[in-house]
Amino acid sequence: MLSTLKAGAEQLGVPLSDEMAAKQLRLLDELDEWNQRMNLTAIRERGQQITKHLLDSLSVVAHLDGSRVIDIGTGAGFPGLPLAIVLPDVHFTLLDSTAKKLKFIDHVCTALQISNVETVHTRAEAFRPKERYDCVVSRAVGPVETFVKWSGHLCVGGGRLLAMKGRYPTDEVQKLPNGWKLAAVHRLTIPGLDEERHLVEICRSHDKV
Repeated sequence: MLSTLKAGAEQLGVPLSDEMAAKQLRLLDELDEWNQRMNLTAIRERGQQITKHLLDSLSVVAHLDGSRVIDIGTGAGFPGLPLAIVLPDVHFTLLDSTAKKLKFIDHVCTALQISNVETVHTRAEAFRPKERYDCVVSRAVGPVETFVKWSGHLCVGGGRLLAMKGRYPTDEVQKLPNGWKLAAVHRLTIPGLDEERHLVEICRSHDKV
């Protein structure tokens, strides 16, 4: 499994050290253990976990920018935790409205010595951080329009909202709230995954694309 993960990450342009790869797999071990007590994920088979949790998360590395990233609706920590492991110099905030999921993330960060993650228990639209974020990312917040409405205030000027989607969201990208525009839609290829993946990149209307 270690070689599968490292080869897949290499294809994504995210070379993993042995230590980073081991932490990624340890994350899945902890997920399995906690899954016996609470339903954190429906994906139980290890190969599928590597593809749909780890590699899917790492597929956005090339599109992250800046030193502060927030993961909205992080759930069990995806994409935030895999990204934090490979980008130790970036500060990650993992936000979710379900406390038990954040308890799992806090446990993982302690167990794996991940020091660049903080968790926030609230809803995105209610969060007022002291400092805004360079990138606001999510793979679980429904329509793009809703994601922008709930999370746009968290983004610095010149920053990006990144919505991880499956098929190209043709209708959704035509309904962006006033003040926002589509910067790009990136087709993502996840090693081992025979499904479409796209990353919708959104910025403020006055920002340069």
